[in-house]
Amino acid sequence: MDKKTQAHIWYAVLAGIAILLVQAVFQQSREPVVDIPYSSFVAHLENDEIATVDIRGDRIRGRLKDGAAAEHPLFAVNRVDPALADLLSKHGVEYSSIPEDTMLGNLLSWLMPIVVFFAIWFFLFRRVLGNQGLGGALSVGKSKAKIYVERDIRVSFDDVAGVDEAKDELKEIIDFLRDPAGYGRLGAHMPKGILLIGPPGTGKTLLARAVAGEAGVAFFSINGSEFVEMFVGVGAARVRDLFEQARKQAPCIIFIDELDALGRARGAFPGLGGHDEKEQTLNQLLAELDGFDASGGVVLLAATNRPEVLDAALLRAGRFDRQILVDRPDKLGREAILEVHLRKVTLADDVSPPALAALTPGFTGADLANLVNEAALIATRRGGTAVTMEDFTAAIERLIAGLEKRNRLLNEDERRVVAYHEMGHALVALTLPGVDRVHKVSIIPRGIGALGYTIQRPTEDRYLMGEQELRARMAVLLGGRAAEGIVFDHVSTGAADDLVKATDIARAMVVRYGMNGTLGNAAYESEAAPFLTPVPGMVGPSRHYSEATAREIDVAVRELVEGALATARAVLRRNRAVLDETAARLLARETLSADDLEPFRARLEQPAPATAA
Repeated sequence: MDKKTQAHIWYAVLAGIAILLVQAVFQQSREPVVDIPYSSFVAHLENDEIATVDIRGDRIRGRLKDGAAAEHPLFAVNRVDPALADLLSKHGVEYSSIPEDTMLGNLLSWLMPIVVFFAIWFFLFRRVLGNQGLGGALSVGKSKAKIYVERDIRVSFDDVAGVDEAKDELKEIIDFLRDPAGYGRLGAHMPKGILLIGPPGTGKTLLARAVAGEAGVAFFSINGSEFVEMFVGVGAARVRDLFEQARKQAPCIIFIDELDALGRARGAFPGLGGHDEKEQTLNQLLAELDGFDASGGVVLLAATNRPEVLDAALLRAGRFDRQILVDRPDKLGREAILEVHLRKVTLADDVSPPALAALTPGFTGADLANLVNEAALIATRRGGTAVTMEDFTAAIERLIAGLEKRNRLLNEDERRVVAYHEMGHALVALTLPGVDRVHKVSIIPRGIGALGYTIQRPTEDRYLMGEQELRARMAVLLGGRAAEGIVFDHVSTGAADDLVKATDIARAMVVRYGMNGTLGNAAYESEAAPFLTPVPGMVGPSRHYSEATAREIDVAVRELVEGALATARAVLRRNRAVLDETAARLLARETLSADDLEPFRARLEQPAPATAA
């Protein structure tokens, strides 16, 4: 149940209780009235015991004088004698005639409190709930965009780091918003729509808020999913209302986050059924963009991490005609991002942003913010006065490998298998050239199923990899399987994930990179979309080759994997003494750092060229 429904239900319950309380108090405030026979009324009248009388049609209500012999002073009786008026006047009793009562009074006693409470809800609570996005049915076609004025946005470009190219492209938007007329003096005009694309967590939303903060204009922020409701036509109405509000507050910025929720290609995924409401909403957005005049001081920004699913009509020139890539930051970008987040924590002297940036390749801005927070939590948990480099190292391990599971106890045989498995990875990585540096080896279980882990961190960002580097990476992945086979003469299930990763690399070398002499320089499968995460149940890339070629691919993949395993075996057999010594040390200490492994590097020997075994 959503917040809007809960608010309405609770208000109705409280209003009903309040009405019952009002009625109860009203009833209790009235003195009890006793019905008496007409003869008793005449007797009281003859004895001059009646003080006042009210006549309502055939009904008489009165009050006895003080001292009258009666249990209740108020009484009621039905009139019988037509000559009552003369009799009352004879005895000097004050009386008055009251119009006959109907059910209207009783109904009003119930309806009036209900009307009062409904009016309070309509004029007061509905306005408060509406400001929180919980308005009632009358606001169903209103845009739910959150409007931030200049003083509400405290984000500037100083708070955004690691995306300098994107910031440079967005700075001209700020110039345009500050001086629309001067910016177009040579006939140029701003793009109607600017689309920020990139992986999740790279700072697309933060960039949009920084643009609004730097320009000092109103900022309309809404998520793409907020346009679509269960009622047909609501999304289109909200699109119209959003643009109408923006035109009234120009210059301003409209920001639509998660545009793929609104702008998914029409007719996509026909097997999953259609969605007319989404298509109507998209059509209305396209119509608004066609009639959208950028010279009016309204800039439309949108963000998505799935540009490949957007409708082609949305991306054509004249609509979202400028696309800005907000990619994962490089080493310098990560260093700049870390410096922004490190301002908020107390650091020890040994913390170095360049060293942290070197240890975090592939991290996005959100990942780095999470890393700083995790390190601060670890330092707080241990009672430290500042966050040290060791805290950051522990945070990186937690983010990469998962939480330590020290309560997961392994028997001695399993510990030995895990120790040799992990040292197999580490020694192959230390021996072969072109492999990422070993950062730490541990047999402490982490995460969901990892009984041990070997962390390798590159010393620099890499964008290209050669064939020999890929083969060496496969050999490192299979080093654990090779060590188990050499030492114990059998293998375990611990290499399941290693086999998957090694096979993926081998298959990519064969079908995408053309690194097989038999199959030649041809690509047999296309690369998956860079930002699209595979969805379970979706059909994979289509095959454009015969069964004979498929068999050759399978053979080539198997040969690459077996060749990598043979290389790992050759390395470990040649360095068996080092393997036994380091495994014993790992069993004793449970964790070995890069400094602990460095003395063994000089003792490692390169193997002779190996063939598949």
